[in-house]
Amino acid sequence: MKRLRRIRDLMTGHMDSALTDALIGQLEATKQGAWLAVSMIGGDIRRAHAHEAMREIEHRGDTERARLVEELSGALITPIDREDMFRLSRSIDDVLDSLRDFVRESHLYRVREQRRFAPMLDQVITGIEALETAVHDLASRPSAVTGDALEVKKASGALQRMYQYEIAQIFSGEITSETMKERELVRRLEVVASAIGDAADAIADGAMKR
Repeated sequence: MKRLRRIRDLMTGHMDSALTDALIGQLEATKQGAWLAVSMIGGDIRRAHAHEAMREIEHRGDTERARLVEELSGALITPIDREDMFRLSRSIDDVLDSLRDFVRESHLYRVREQRRFAPMLDQVITGIEALETAVHDLASRPSAVTGDALEVKKASGALQRMYQYEIAQIFSGEITSETMKERELVRRLEVVASAIGDAADAIADGAMKR
């Protein structure tokens, strides 16, 4: 059945939808991870429980990434260059891994005031949703993908600036063990910003090669 579907896609000029399905699956798991972090810092879920829940979310993301790699190895038509598809999937995986580290280190460090991270996490979700739009457009509106990539890049840049402001605020006062823990958590979200930016670059590079 899979072979017949791929032959049909090749003859009709359509790319293999299983590839974008797997990417969307990765992004859905990643967004779940971001919302879990939001719930944790808001006090809706205990840190220990969030840590455990994140393991399950990460497993779902890894499963979707494995599915993409398998589909990519046999796909006849891909929406963008195979290397860029792989880069995009890897960058999404990096976003989820860094969110996992944020949740885990929050559990370990026991930072007292976590609500300060809410604006950055909101921006993370904005970036993930922009990536979802870009991936959907890979199949349905290829001409829009370059613009989509720019929106993803803007979300990444906004998150980077928020990181800089947070670091400036942390170092404007007395440096204590608590502020150093806060710095480490903010740094995790800056790594998320970099990964979102890398995903934007993979999409933009792939669109340029079409």
